[in-house]
Amino acid sequence: MPSIAVVGTGYVGLTVGACLAEYGNVVTCVDSDAERIESLLQGSLPFYEPGLPELVGRNQAVGRLSFTTDLDDAVKRSLLIYITVGTPDAGDGSADLQQVETAAAAIGKAMNGYRIIVMKSTVPVGTSELVRDVISRTTDEDFDVVSNPEFLKEGNAIADFTRPDRIVIGTSNRESAAVLQELYAPFVRTTGNPILVMDSASAEMVKYAANAMLATRISVMNEFANLSERVGADIESVRQGIGHDHRIGNHFIFAGVGFGGSCFPKDLKALIQLGRRHGCKMEIASAVERVNEEQKQVLAEKVIERFGSSLTGRRIAVWGLSFKPKTDDIRNAPSLAVVERLLGDGASVAVYDPAAMNRAKEILGDRVTYSETHYDALEDADALLVVTEWAEFRNADFKRIRRLMRTPVLFDGRNIYDPQMTRDEGFEYHGIGRRTN
Repeated sequence: MPSIAVVGTGYVGLTVGACLAEYGNVVTCVDSDAERIESLLQGSLPFYEPGLPELVGRNQAVGRLSFTTDLDDAVKRSLLIYITVGTPDAGDGSADLQQVETAAAAIGKAMNGYRIIVMKSTVPVGTSELVRDVISRTTDEDFDVVSNPEFLKEGNAIADFTRPDRIVIGTSNRESAAVLQELYAPFVRTTGNPILVMDSASAEMVKYAANAMLATRISVMNEFANLSERVGADIESVRQGIGHDHRIGNHFIFAGVGFGGSCFPKDLKALIQLGRRHGCKMEIASAVERVNEEQKQVLAEKVIERFGSSLTGRRIAVWGLSFKPKTDDIRNAPSLAVVERLLGDGASVAVYDPAAMNRAKEILGDRVTYSETHYDALEDADALLVVTEWAEFRNADFKRIRRLMRTPVLFDGRNIYDPQMTRDEGFEYHGIGRRTN
């Protein structure tokens, strides 16, 4: 397989580059940020992802993975050029494609022969054609643009890439499709999972549709949880009851304090905007977004209901800041909404997260206390709020917690504890959609 260039060294780009190199390909990762490239050359990654530093280091050491700011050279040496740059919210909910267009123009200018441009960034339908138009204005060389959406879960990205449920290739060019099929064949050889070839518009839609479906399951379960709590049902029993229905399954049906991160919220907004531009209301996606934003307030509202509208003089411990375990990503994290609400009502807040403390400091500053361990956060606390279900929180020492806290009140935002067990340990328990007695 010829050399591969990956343009963009963010979460997707580094994962793609390292995983392709691990399977024997020669990969050059390119970024215009010289400081980031220098850090990567020194073995320092700009984010936390389990296993990725080792994968990057191992493939750097054997020469299959390299980092550079020289896009021109990387493009000239590669047949496959992956675009993995950011597509942030443009401010109106739509995806900002400026970085995509800049990368495409630079690739076109650098091309000295046939190239396959692989769109890996999450982009709205029609972006492959946009990239084709941009490159066509900058070169006379022959090329093809292939949509190849990523389905990486933060905290599990390496496994998702190397053992995918499916691989989606969007192109009408059989030769380009064959090159990608050959590249990805080792990743599905033992599982037999499909490599799906379709038109580029359908491939681009797959990404948005998948994230919207998963987000919908979460918001629907959170609505069921809120209703269950009011009618005396227990959402955990409800979850088990529907999860064993093979038509539904047990994935993404856990109630909690809402979803966050860089994908679901951003992609929902972009999907809604895409619908508006084409005269389609996307009413379900809009409702999912609204329900999720409201759900982020539920835990803080439970605290206020328990202690009163003024939390002045109350010390609250918060376990978990990242939007999910095994990542340091706090973008759109429910924890931020919870902490802001508590601070706004006068509470003193102590926080702990195994990976996201530095990220949190960039947003929360000195308004909260940052604890060395999750137990340190509990000193003289009136309440403990579990917001992210990190593994180290699951088998907590409740006798130790009871001794440290001023008031043994537990708000379990991810339903990771058995309510009766915590009550037996002397705690007042509040979950999401759980029975109160």
